[in-house]
Amino acid sequence: MKLGNPTPVIRIFDEEKAREFYVEYLEFRIDWEHRFAVNMPLYMQISNSGCVLHLSAHHGDGTPGTKVRIECDDLIAYHAELKAKNYKFLNPGVGKQPWAEAEMCLADPFGNKLIYSR
Repeated sequence: MKLGNPTPVIRIFDEEKAREFYVEYLEFRIDWEHRFAVNMPLYMQISNSGCVLHLSAHHGDGTPGTKVRIECDDLIAYHAELKAKNYKFLNPGVGKQPWAEAEMCLADPFGNKLIYSR
């Protein structure tokens, strides 16, 4: 038996804010979107390189405040790229941890945290 990479399901509450944060700021691409009907909540897959996330507006999918760890091979360059965007809701920093050479924690608009590490 071989297991694949897990795909976290991250709870969102506002589609516009989710797109602004994940697509515009973090530069994830939208792989696909799904709704059971026109007025139903959004469920979508986004990705950036080998990182795949599911974003869900469905009640009961994901828990607000979830933390997701993401490996990043050049965290310092990525940090500089994000800082240059002057995103008005975040001013990320990079720190060291006993378990990581470098780490950057980003809070999304819904209270979830993406922890990029090297």
